[in-house]
Amino acid sequence: MKAVCLLSGGMDSTTLAYVAKDMGYDIIALHFTYGQRTEAKERECAQKIARLLDVQEFVEISLEHFTKIGASSLTDTSIAVEKYAGEEEGVPSTYVPFRNANLLTIATSLAEARRADAIFIGVQTGDYPGYPDCRPEFIEAFQRVVDLGTAADPRITLMTPFVRMTKVDIIQKGLSLGVPYEQTWSCYLNNHRACGICSSCHYRREAFHELGIEDPIVYEG
Repeated sequence: MKAVCLLSGGMDSTTLAYVAKDMGYDIIALHFTYGQRTEAKERECAQKIARLLDVQEFVEISLEHFTKIGASSLTDTSIAVEKYAGEEEGVPSTYVPFRNANLLTIATSLAEARRADAIFIGVQTGDYPGYPDCRPEFIEAFQRVVDLGTAADPRITLMTPFVRMTKVDIIQKGLSLGVPYEQTWSCYLNNHRACGICSSCHYRREAFHELGIEDPIVYEG
């Protein structure tokens, strides 16, 4: 079996790649750069994980149009990355408009070209409220697009094993598979020491804390 795995270098996508490997898939790692603030660190982490997993192929694709589109604090430095301040409502500044549709479209092209059976993407339950393209309904709709819009043989299946899991669930699964979380990056703001104040840092730290485990990456505070 062969699978395209979206590998950002983050905690969720890294765990996902280990899950795919454990399921018996030969992995084609697909990494995107799109002008995000932590682009350099994410690439470094993704490449390390790909080497550790002995992936079949590492494909990096630039989506620089996201910097031209803007409207996200990840790609527009004039927009501040929000500090975590409790349960936010609405769409966060870090939402990149329709990003997952862009990523999945390219992943589908790659999967069809490489005759892969599956695409793994790490959307998960904690992202539903602010990120509409992480909802199960979106994935289900995109599966229909893949089925209608490709000539793939075998059929390409979108795999989202984390879609109804929490960060705690994901870390527990990763620990059982030996995921090297010290080689992953979640911070939205910094490339060296994680800021510790953005929502991504907060949810990561809280998950490790809930498990009674020290997060192996270094934070500013």
